[in-house]
Amino acid sequence: MGQSASAAAIPSRRENNHRHRSKSKATALISPMLAADESDEVLESVTDYISDLPDECLACIFQSLGSGDRKRCSLVCRRWLTVEGQSRHRLSLNAHTDLQPVILSLFSRFDAVTKLALKCDRRATSIGDEALALISLRCRNLTRLKLRACRELTDAGMLAFAKNCKALKKLSCGSCTFGAKGMNAVLENCSALEELSVKRLRGIGPDGSAVEPIGPGVAASSLRTICLKELYNGQCFGPLIIGAKNLRTLKLFRCGGDWDKLLQVIAERVTSMVEIHLEKLQVSDVALAAISNCLDLEILHLVKTPDCTNVGLISVSERCKLLRKLHIDGWKSNRVGDEGLISVAKSCPNLQELVLIGVNPTKASLETLATNCPNLERLALCGSDTVGDPELLCIAAKCGALKKLCIKSCPVSDVGLEGLASGCPNMVKVKVKKCRLVTPEGADSLRAKRPTLAVNLDTGEPPQDASASDGGAQDNPAVELLPLATQPAFPDIASSSTGRSASFKSRLSLLSGRTLVACTLRRWVSRNS
Repeated sequence: MGQSASAAAIPSRRENNHRHRSKSKATALISPMLAADESDEVLESVTDYISDLPDECLACIFQSLGSGDRKRCSLVCRRWLTVEGQSRHRLSLNAHTDLQPVILSLFSRFDAVTKLALKCDRRATSIGDEALALISLRCRNLTRLKLRACRELTDAGMLAFAKNCKALKKLSCGSCTFGAKGMNAVLENCSALEELSVKRLRGIGPDGSAVEPIGPGVAASSLRTICLKELYNGQCFGPLIIGAKNLRTLKLFRCGGDWDKLLQVIAERVTSMVEIHLEKLQVSDVALAAISNCLDLEILHLVKTPDCTNVGLISVSERCKLLRKLHIDGWKSNRVGDEGLISVAKSCPNLQELVLIGVNPTKASLETLATNCPNLERLALCGSDTVGDPELLCIAAKCGALKKLCIKSCPVSDVGLEGLASGCPNMVKVKVKKCRLVTPEGADSLRAKRPTLAVNLDTGEPPQDASASDGGAQDNPAVELLPLATQPAFPDIASSSTGRSASFKSRLSLLSGRTLVACTLRRWVSRNS
């Protein structure tokens, strides 16, 4: 726009920036008492070394900064703006519909992006197929894509994206509306895909007969991680999971349907899995017996699966001897207990982390775990009615390698906590929460005896109002009647950004009014005295 015609008559951009920065830096070093000729000598002697830095070095500096600092650096000069844009590989954008007009200019600046997140507010209209196609044309080297609440995207848009971004390695989508065809388009075109995470894919509705199978596609051989969350028909991903012969991690959260039969087929075909998460899933001991075929299994999470019992846990422990991390949320069903835990202790000597929620172990199982699992470093016991002072004293005496201990909602007291003062020599952190018999004095005593141990006590009781004991408004009965007159008026406008109700605002204003009146009364009293 006219700049090219005058470019030959002025020095280069780098020389201009060099002169400008040299002058500003030199001026900061000049004393007001110096004469004009002396200041000229100082200006000539100062060198701006930043201008001599290669763009590659400047880009390395920018990459070590946070997002906010990078934005501020891009405003320094045109060179910094260009280098900052070309060196940015990760970008997160509000994927509202008004993003489409600026896509070309935006990705002309950020032309090296490999990791992109497109997130839209639930109340707003998201970008559509055309916008995603434009982005895919400008970011052909994209390796990671995250889509959140992009409800205007359809199968056609995902097909166009998949054809242009075949180097994609990680795809995460949540609350989107495209369906099985769009997902299959990605699996058929992105042969390097390693990680797939799908949550609430609305294009796959509750009508199972209308959903076509997903996978396996060319991506099946490269997939290492599959995570499915809150899907009505998550089982339509069965062909993909079965075809992923090199799958290492499988996570299934709150997906409908009976998964026993499918997990039997999966465990027969895919035996390389080392990590399995099952949460709020309809599975039983049949599925656990199938999972035991994964002899390399190291991490197992069973969260709120009430049909899983000691029988299934025993079958897993007896064959999966490399187990390192075990999380069980029994959901107060009392179907997993000492029998299953003793089997784990005897069969899995490499156990390093054990989390038990709503499970009732006794001293017998805890002592067996401590004796047979010498590498146990992290232990969490939550909502266990049988874990009291004897069990805690057993842990303190037997678990020599334990580093972190969490006790929540268990009937332990200061007596059990006292045992940690002389036990568990490698312990670095203890967290006690909602244990009514443990007092602050008991925690202070443990801190005094072991100063290097981090003791975190949360009694679960709300903190007391400090204003009531500081001579504030509530100590003076006359103050209670005054805030109504000093209460500021708030307009009756709903705020979409904060979502706070008018009653909350009125309570907030009431408290501010009390504080204001209390401060005024204190000033009057001090003046009169």
